[in-house]
Amino acid sequence: MRKPSSDARILTAGALDAPVIAALQNDVFRDEPWPASDIANLVQGPGALALLAAGRAYGEVMPVGYLLARLAADEAEILSLGVLADARRQGLGARLLAEFLAKAQTRGAGRAYLEVAADNAAAIALYRDAGFEEVGRRAGYYTSRGPAPVDALVLSRDLSFA
Repeated sequence: MRKPSSDARILTAGALDAPVIAALQNDVFRDEPWPASDIANLVQGPGALALLAAGRAYGEVMPVGYLLARLAADEAEILSLGVLADARRQGLGARLLAEFLAKAQTRGAGRAYLEVAADNAAAIALYRDAGFEEVGRRAGYYTSRGPAPVDALVLSRDLSFA
């Protein structure tokens, strides 16, 4: 089988894309399922930003990654970012993140925030490479990740230099 291509296009997603984003979310984060209705409500809400990465694989265009965020006042928050396992290590996460940072800055956000599981080394490296720094920690935040709760790292970055 061929892997999804690295030339995926990053598209702004809307409420009609909610089932696709939910399927991606629930594949990438099996312990943290989100119903499509919750994603649709989020995407239709004020300050919402949803991105979808679609690439060619298996002879057709298919969704391979997504980013969900919201913006309020001068802050932007990434709620979820995921790339299918077969499409990882091709720079799609970094491309989704860069698109988010550019759009957040264009919409007037001066700072971006996110939470990431303290045991997710690949995601932490992605965010650190994009200029995010740890500004807090939530002890035992993720409770469905195995036998012991996992801390959440709160990361942030200034967008004035995006």
